[in-house]
Amino acid sequence: MAAVQPVSYNERRQRLQVRLLVWPAAFWLIMFFVIPFLVIIAYSILTPSQRYQAAAPFTLFNYQYVAKDIFISVLVRSVGMAILATLFCVALGYPLAFFIATAPKRVRNIFLLLVIIPFWTNFLIRIYAWIFIIRDNGLLDSLVREVLKLTTQPLGLMYTPFAVFIVLVYGYLPFMTLPIYTSIEKYNFRLTEAANDLGANDLRAFLRIMLPVTLPGVLAGSILVFIPALGSFVVPDLVGGSGFVMVGNQITTFSQSATGKTYGAALSLVMMVVVVAALVIYFRYGDRNAAAI
Repeated sequence: MAAVQPVSYNERRQRLQVRLLVWPAAFWLIMFFVIPFLVIIAYSILTPSQRYQAAAPFTLFNYQYVAKDIFISVLVRSVGMAILATLFCVALGYPLAFFIATAPKRVRNIFLLLVIIPFWTNFLIRIYAWIFIIRDNGLLDSLVREVLKLTTQPLGLMYTPFAVFIVLVYGYLPFMTLPIYTSIEKYNFRLTEAANDLGANDLRAFLRIMLPVTLPGVLAGSILVFIPALGSFVVPDLVGGSGFVMVGNQITTFSQSATGKTYGAALSLVMMVVVVAALVIYFRYGDRNAAAI
C-alpha cells in the first residue's frame, strides 16, 4: 500500500488562497440565488393565506391552479412571442454580424460601438422612445398620415402584439448580433473559397459550410434573446396593454395579490422549466456542433 505523501506548506497555502477566492463568490450565490430560489420553491407548495401570504400545510394546489387554460394560454403566448422575436433577431442579427465581421478593420470597431451604444441608455427610456414613435399621433403615425398621406385613420399600433414584438426585437437584437459576430470573426473564409472551387454556389457554401461552423454563435445568441424575452414584463405592460398579457405580467399580478404569491411562485417555476429545457437544447446541440467542428 502506497504511503500517503504529506501536503507541503506551499500546497496548503495555494489551497487556502483558492478557498479565499471562492468563498465570497459562493456566499454571494447562496445569499442572492440559492436562498431566494428555495423560498420560491417553498412558496409554490404552501397553502395560500390571507394573513400570512403562505402557510402550511404543503399542497400541489398552486400548480393545479396555474394549470388552468387561461394561464396555460398566457404561457404559450409568451413562448410563442419569445420564439418569434428570437427568429426575427436571427434574421436581422446574422446579416448585421456578417457585415461588421467582414468590414475593414479601421471601421469595424465603429460599427460594434453603434451596436453597443443602446446599452448606454436605460431600457425603460428606450421603451418610452418607441412609445413616442408608434403611438397614435406619434412619429410613425404622423409620417404615414400627414406626410405620405397613405391613410386618414390612426395606425393603432400601440397596445397590440405587434408593438410588443417590435420593442422586444429592438431591445434584444444586440444580444444576438454580438455572439454571431464573434463566431463569424473566427471563421476561416478559405473554407468558403474551397467550396466555391469545388462547384458549390454561394448559397450552398453558406448552408453547408459557414452556417454549421457559426451555429454555436447563433445558438448562444438565441438563448440570450429567448430567456429575457420570455420573462419580459415591462415591454408588454407598457406597449401591450391589458389586452396582451405575458407570463411576466401574470406573475407580477399574482405577486401583488395578498393570496396570490403562492400561485406566482408556482408559475415562476413552470416558466423556469421552459427556460431549463431551452438551455438543455442549447448545451446538447451546441456542444455537439462544436465537437463536430
